[in-house]
This record gives sequence, C-alpha cells and structure tokens, in this order.
Amino acid sequence: MPSSPVLLYIGKSDDNYPALLPQMLNRHGLITGATGTGKTVTLQSIAERLSYIGVPVFMADVKGDLSGIGAAGTLTPKLEERVQELGLTGFTPYASSVTLWDVFSEKGIPVNATISQMGPLLLARLLNLNDTQTGVLQLVFKVADDNGLLLIDLKDLRAMVQHVGENAAAYSSEYGNIAAASIGAIQRGLLTLDEQGGNIFFGEPMLDIADLMRVDSNGRGVINVLAADKLFLSPMLYSTFLLWLLSELFERLPEAGDLDQPKLVFFFDEAHLLFNNARDALIDKVEQVVRLIRSKGVGIYFVTQNPLDVPDRILGQLGNRVQHALRAFTPRDQKAVQVAAETMRANPKFDAATIIGELGVGEALVSFLDEKGRPGIVERAIIFPPASRMGPLQPEERKTLIDTSPLKAIYAEGVDRESAYEVLKGKSAANITTTAPGAIPAPAASAGGSGSRVNGVPPLTAHPHHTAPAHALGNDLLDSLQDMLTGKGGKREGVLEAAAKSAMRGAAGTVGRELGKQLLRGVLGSITK
Repeated sequence: MPSSPVLLYIGKSDDNYPALLPQMLNRHGLITGATGTGKTVTLQSIAERLSYIGVPVFMADVKGDLSGIGAAGTLTPKLEERVQELGLTGFTPYASSVTLWDVFSEKGIPVNATISQMGPLLLARLLNLNDTQTGVLQLVFKVADDNGLLLIDLKDLRAMVQHVGENAAAYSSEYGNIAAASIGAIQRGLLTLDEQGGNIFFGEPMLDIADLMRVDSNGRGVINVLAADKLFLSPMLYSTFLLWLLSELFERLPEAGDLDQPKLVFFFDEAHLLFNNARDALIDKVEQVVRLIRSKGVGIYFVTQNPLDVPDRILGQLGNRVQHALRAFTPRDQKAVQVAAETMRANPKFDAATIIGELGVGEALVSFLDEKGRPGIVERAIIFPPASRMGPLQPEERKTLIDTSPLKAIYAEGVDRESAYEVLKGKSAANITTTAPGAIPAPAASAGGSGSRVNGVPPLTAHPHHTAPAHALGNDLLDSLQDMLTGKGGKREGVLEAAAKSAMRGAAGTVGRELGKQLLRGVLGSITK
C-alpha cells in the first residue's frame, strides 16, 4: 500500500486529469445522472481506485452487474479504443478483492441484524408506523428490556408484542396507555415484513462492521458488494438496512480525526429511497450522521438520478461531485439541471447548465475538493473505464468467491438460541414483571480475539472474536428522538442482549436472563458499546 496519499485520477478533461484526493474522500460525495448515462461504471471505477490504495469499500449491487468488479475485465476493441483515446498507457485488466454479501443468503455470505440492534426507531420506519404506534413499539422494547428478554428475530418481537397486548391492562399503570389498535398495526407490519424477507434478515450471527473494513494480503481494500437486486424489490427494507449499517458505523467507530485516507467509503445507491416520505426527525438524524461520521474516517457517497432527491441540508455536506447527463423533459428536470449546475464551482469556459444536457454516455461534469477543502472548478471529463469486468459474475465464479471467503465459516450457519419467544412460550405471564427491576451488574466481557490488523482492520487471513449483539434501550440521544417522534421523554434502562463471543454462540440461552449491563442507543437508535 502506498506510504503517502496519491491522486486518484477519475477521468480526462480537455486539458487536465481530474482527481480525487484521498484525504478529502471523507468529505463525502454525490454521483447523479439519468438512467443509462454511466453512473454504475463511474461507481465501479472509483471503487477500484479506492481499493488499490488500501481503502475498503461498501456498495449495493441493485442491478446485479457490480459483482463483476471481482473479475478481470476483457480488453475488447471498443474498450481498447477508449483506452487509447484517454491516453491510458499500460492499462491492464485486473480483478479487485471482493466479498459478496446477501441478506437472502442466495448470492453472497449471509448478513444479519438482530431486532435489538436495529432498534425501535428504524423498525418503526420499516413497519411504516405513525408516532403513536412508534411510542407503543418503544414501550414493547422497554418491557422486554426490563425483563431481560432478548429480541433477536421476528418471532421474538411478535411474541413480545402479543404478550404486551394481552397484558395491556397490567402494563398500562407502569408504562402508559397501550392502544389495541397500535398493537394490531405493529402485528400487521410484522407480517408484511416477514413476507418481504425479514424472517431471513433478522437473526444471528449479526454482522460485525469490522468485516466491512478489511484489507487483503497485498494491502488492497476489500470491496464489499451487497447483492441487492432482490432486496431492492422491498424498497423500505433496502433503504432501512443501509441506514442501519451507517448507524452501526457511526456508533461503533472511534474518532479518528483527519486521516491520509478514509477507513471505509460507503456508496448508497438509489439514495432517493432513503429520503422518500422520510419525516423531518429522521432526516435531521441522517444529516447529523453525515456531518459527524467523517471524523470517524468514513466517506459516504450518494448515488441517485436527480440531485433534487437529496435534501438541501444533506446536499450541502457532499463535497465531491460527479454529474452525468440529465434530460430536461419536465419542469422538475429543468429545475434539477439548474440545481446541479449552481452547486458546482463555475467554469468560465462553458455554461454548466447547458452542458449537462449535452453529455454523452461515460461523460460527466466533475468537481472535487482540493487540499484545502475548496470545491474545484467544474470540468467536463470522460470517466476512465474500470479494469474489472463491466458485467455480472457468472454463477460458478460467484460460488467460488463465496466458498473461498474466510467469512463464510463465521456467517454461513445461523444460530437460534433461547430468546424472548422461547421464554414467553415456556413461562406464565405471572413470571413477567410489570415494573422495572434494578440494574444488575454484568460480568466482565471476554477479551477480543487475536489476529493482526492493518490500520485497525483485520486481515483476510485472521478474524477476531465477534461480540454477539446486545439488547438494551435508551440514552439521552434516544430520548431526544423519542421526544421528536412521540412527544415522550425519560431515560430507559437496558440489559445486555448477549456478551457471548463467537466461541460461545449456540450456548444455553439463559445468558440473556443473567446479564444486565446498561447500554446506550445512538442517534438512529442502534446500540452503542
């Protein structure tokens, strides 16, 4: 891996080679353009260059063709002509180091989250609950928390919701009113979520974000490709899953300050799904994550068709821009062209608003931050082609990558230990208290596993012990969310969902009743350490 930052040349303009600066990659970015204008190739080309200098990448493969980044490209006559046109001497196709993931466990290594780790705020969004229903869902989490009941998968949450609904009168005096209509809305939402694949996604072992931040033996960042062609059919599940990943990164990574290059670059494709019908409270929190996560060494790049898809307060945080062609067929399209042109530093050589409608496939207007964080003058450039394959992996190639991944042994087999469902089915309601018990000290957590890391990232050949997901509720940040969404306040105590490490997975589920360490929830409701 290079010892000092290098320029990441992205394309060729009339008299220059526009380049991203590694130290400015965590100032985030935006890639926009109409369908078929070259956004996917741009994303692939940038990801390749990031990987080459040792920066891990996460991206969702919505159309199914980004998986080809794990195979070397083919120097076709058309590609060879483009390479010569751009002056890319010594261009040689090569494959990047790739890990394939899939929520549905079909086209990649399984990726799971627990109900507790997702948290009531994101689950409320996933279930499309209103403020009142969200308050009841938070109450359900609180009851589970006070009784040490682990919420790992959907059957746990369904059982918990049913239990609270059946004992609403007993719980109301301690926790507040529990409307039967809200219980019914949550149950219906869970049924829909189950049909969309939530029963597969929620469970253990939960994804450890450290596994998204690995480098290979050559010092190249691993590119994590999420197979999202099926997940994308459930837009709310898709966007909430990516939002959960962002919240995990935000809450779990330490402050890093200004780095020579980021720890991870996260591409959020089809970003409009995140903001469609999102409430102001959620957008406020997304803005907070985008604004603060850069100091933790993470760059976020939104990929969407129209710059108007991204709220202004978040758009202003995105320093590096790649604007492919937009077609101004409607008044909204015309406004989008003006917005795109006006948010880039003007170039006296041309009118950006006019050029945006004239760009060909593979062409873009680019503006990147300089070493002082100032937007560069916008340039019209032809984007460099990737060295990897521009098309999907073949099934046998995909299978080989999955089978040879060291992460398969960790995530391939699901774990279904004792949790809320089993406890509630085997215990009478009389044994479930309706008042909050005092905090119970938790035993000391076991030490993390061995294995060297590069810049705090485990190598491919070694893997530390994974901390099993934890269950708890509440801190001041969650309280502020609660106030925004439901008008309620107050602190919430919680218990540790699991202190078991990888070697302890599958052990007797009594651990959940014995642990009571209070944890915190962050800005998006996920558990912090």
